[in-house]
Amino acid sequence: MLRAAIIGTGSAVPEKILTNFDLEKMVDTSDEWIRRRTGIVERRIADENTASSDLGFMAAQRAIEDAGVDPLDLEAVIVSTVTPDHFFPSTACIIQGRLGARNAGAFDLLAGCSGFSYALAIADSFIRTGMMKTLLVIAAETLTKVTDWTDRSTCVLFGDAAGAAVVSATEEDRGILSSFLGAAGEYSDPYLLGVPAGGSRMPATRETVERRLHYLKMRGKEVFKLGVRMMPEAGFKALEMAGLTPQDVDLLIPHQANTRIIDVVGEKLGIPKEKVYVNVDRYGNTSSATVAVALDEVRRNGIVGEGDVILMVTFGSGMTYAGTVIRL
Repeated sequence: MLRAAIIGTGSAVPEKILTNFDLEKMVDTSDEWIRRRTGIVERRIADENTASSDLGFMAAQRAIEDAGVDPLDLEAVIVSTVTPDHFFPSTACIIQGRLGARNAGAFDLLAGCSGFSYALAIADSFIRTGMMKTLLVIAAETLTKVTDWTDRSTCVLFGDAAGAAVVSATEEDRGILSSFLGAAGEYSDPYLLGVPAGGSRMPATRETVERRLHYLKMRGKEVFKLGVRMMPEAGFKALEMAGLTPQDVDLLIPHQANTRIIDVVGEKLGIPKEKVYVNVDRYGNTSSATVAVALDEVRRNGIVGEGDVILMVTFGSGMTYAGTVIRL
């Protein structure tokens, strides 16, 4: 049986750091309130000249170098993003061109914060069917470009980052063991979690700009309730598909929305805190890039090693949710 092994990872974050103390000078908030409610201490902010493709390109380069592959060997470049450089052309095509991966197909994927999990599932499917052997999966997000810095309830939450993974065919018993993809489209209200204006439903007008509808909107309490229900469900289903239990998990990488959600998800899955990876304190919520960056960090820092089982659980706008089981 062919499996999709993750043979290289990379990540990239902007240099600029925005701390909670910086935010105290911008909106009516405090470091203590932000830490208590979210666990976030600081986040990275892309400058005006840095787009999602720039961070994605840097993460991709590092993943390719880590994997030791030639960009010409890539057969597909899949980019998960809710903040593309443009409506079209795709961010994936931009990165593919900069990498010189001219033999690869390229497309974007929009699944909110679950996007990296969705993209890995697609790459896994291409490999299991024998259609492709080597693919590049990227999650690239610049959420601060659509953050309303006058809205104290949301501006404290988000940051910018990108993560990438090179996925390659193997006959060994490792790689992506299972992927569960879910969605609850009845919660697709853009005011629940999304950007209401700018698409075909509500094209840009003077009114939409004046009403600040091109910025991210979120009803936090409702999103919290959905997240703590959906992520454990995705985790249990992915583990069942892989023939494993929570006791078999060496590390849980949950979507990094905030520490309160992460704590509840870990408890519901029965995975102790010492086996739950958290980096939201350093980066904030970077949408689909959260688990991609975390995957790179745990590999590079030796937190996990060969043979270890990782469970990733995510949820995001739509509402999408997903679980991925990986054996390194």
